Amino acid sequence: MELNTEELKILNGEKGRGRQMAMSLLVDLGVAAKASKMISIKSAHVSGVSPLTGGFGLIKFLEDITRDKECKVSVPTTLNAAGCDEDRITEMDIPYENYLKKQKEILECYEKMGIEMTMSCTPYEVEQKIEKGNAAWAESNAICYANSYTKLRTNRESGLSALASAICGKTPEYGLLLDENRNPNFCVDVVCELETPTDYSILGDWIGKNIPPEWDMPYGPIPCICGIKNDIDYYRRKALSAAAANYGSPMLYLNCSKENKASDCCERKIIFSEKELDKRYSELAPKDDVDLVVIGCPQASYEEIQETEKLLRGVEIPDNRLWIFTSRSNYERAYEEGIVERIETSGAMILKNTCPEVVPYNREKVKHILTNSLKAEHYLTSGLNNIPTSVMRLKNCIEVAATPQKKIEENKKSDIKIIEKSSNKKYKKGACKIFGKGLKSQKEWKVEGEAMVTDVPITFLGYVNRETGKIEEEGHPLDGKTITDKILIFPKGSGSSVAPYVLMELFYRGKGPKAIVNSDLDQQMIPACSLLKIPYAHSFNENPCYEINTRDMIKIELKNQNVELEVMERSDI
Repeated sequence: MELNTEELKILNGEKGRGRQMAMSLLVDLGVAAKASKMISIKSAHVSGVSPLTGGFGLIKFLEDITRDKECKVSVPTTLNAAGCDEDRITEMDIPYENYLKKQKEILECYEKMGIEMTMSCTPYEVEQKIEKGNAAWAESNAICYANSYTKLRTNRESGLSALASAICGKTPEYGLLLDENRNPNFCVDVVCELETPTDYSILGDWIGKNIPPEWDMPYGPIPCICGIKNDIDYYRRKALSAAAANYGSPMLYLNCSKENKASDCCERKIIFSEKELDKRYSELAPKDDVDLVVIGCPQASYEEIQETEKLLRGVEIPDNRLWIFTSRSNYERAYEEGIVERIETSGAMILKNTCPEVVPYNREKVKHILTNSLKAEHYLTSGLNNIPTSVMRLKNCIEVAATPQKKIEENKKSDIKIIEKSSNKKYKKGACKIFGKGLKSQKEWKVEGEAMVTDVPITFLGYVNRETGKIEEEGHPLDGKTITDKILIFPKGSGSSVAPYVLMELFYRGKGPKAIVNSDLDQQMIPACSLLKIPYAHSFNENPCYEINTRDMIKIELKNQNVELEVMERSDI
C-alpha cells in the first residue's frame, strides 16, 4: 500500500507516538484488505464510551494514547452514547462502585483528543447536514444507516479503527468505500405487511439469524429487502438498520433493481412471512413479570419522544418503570417544548446521553426488561447484563409499564426458544497444510497449540466473558467453551464495534487466545491484534474454518507476512 510523504512521517513517529500508533493500525488494516492507498475522510464517529461495554481494555488504552498530549483528532469526530445520564445517576441506581468516576475518566480522555461530546448513537439523525464522501464510523447501527440512507460511505469500523482514522484524518481505501463492493449479496423476500417500527426491527434481526454460514460475504451481509415500501419513514428505517446490524450488516437495499445488480443476489434468497413475524412476537412476548420497560435503542428521535408522550397522556407509570433514552440535543429540544415535563409527570423517566444496551442495571431489582427494540434485546440478554428481555410494540410496552407485575397469561405456558446458529462444519481427516497472510507490523512469530474452530461468527461484546474467556451465547456451536490459550479459528467477529476492547481486556487479564485466525477480513479483530502484537492470520488459500477441527494440535508460523498453518495431530472425533 502506497503512503505519501505525510503518512510516512506519521508512521515513522515524526508526528508523535499517538499518531504513530494510529497509522500503524490503519496500515495493518489496509494491507490486510489489499487497499492501494489511504484516502481522506470527512468525519469519524467513535464508539467505546461506557465502562460496561469498553471495560478495562478501553480505559487502559485511552490512558495510554492520551499520554501523548499532541494526539488529537484531525477531522470532525462525534462520540457514541455513554453508560449513564450523569444528572440521573441516583434514579438509575447503578450498583457498581466508582462507576460515574470511571465514566468521567473515559469522557475526559476523549475530550482531550478534541472529540465532540455528542454522546449519541445516532450521528446520522439530521441527514441533510451530512456531507457526501468517505467517513470512518463505528457503532454498528450508525454504519448500516449511513451506508443505506445517506451520502456517506463508511466501512464497518471498530471503535479502535474509527479513532485511529479520526486522529490521522485517513482511512484505507477498500471495502464499502468502493463502488464494486456496494451491491446486495442476497435477497430477503418479505411476503407480509409490516406496520410498526418494531415489526421492522424484528425483520432486521431475523435476517441476521437466518443467514447460512456458507454464504461468502467478505464485507458483511448486504440484503436487498423486497416487498416493503421504498419510502418508509426515518423511525422505521432506523429500527430496521439497527437490528440488521446486530449480525454485521453494514448496508441495506430496499427492493431489487437492475442498477443494484439484483440478478447477482437473487439466487440467494430467504423469505419472511407473516408466520415468521407472528412466531417471533410469540417467542419474544413476556412470559413473566416485567420490572422495567426501556424505549430508545438506538436513542429516540424527537419524533419518537413526541409519539411516546402522546401514548402516555392520561397514563400513570408507577415505580419508575419506564425509561426513555435519547441524545442530549433531542432532550433539550423536548425540554424546551415541555414534552419532558409531561412525560415525567406520568411517572416515566427520560434519560439523555445514554442508551439501554450500555447501562448496568441493578440486578436485585431488574430481573426482566421489556423493550420495543431487537437491538436492545440482543445486547440486554447477552453477558453484558444477562437480563431476560421481552419485545412488544411501543403501545403495548407502555400498557405493560402502566400495569405493575402484569402477567401475559396466554403466553405463560410457552418457553423462550433458543435459536440455534447453523453450522456446516464437518470433521476433517488426514494431513493438512494451508497458507495465509499476517499483519504488516508483525515480523515473525511461531505458535503451537490446540485449535478451537467454528464456521459461525463470534460476537465478542456480551457473548465472550472478559474475566474467564468463555463463550456464553446459547445456540452458538462454541457456547460454554473457553478460548483462553487456544488458537482461535473463526470467520470473523459480528455485532458491536466495541469488540476490540473486549479482546484487549481478555489479553490484559491473561485470558486471551494464543493466536487468532480469521477466514474473512475482520475490521473488529485486526485493530486489537495490531496494537497488542497478538499473532493474527487471514486470507488463506483454503478456508481454515473447514480444514481444521476443534482440538487438532496445530502449528502456525509467520515469516515475511506469509503464514503457514499445519496440522501436527488430528483430534479424535
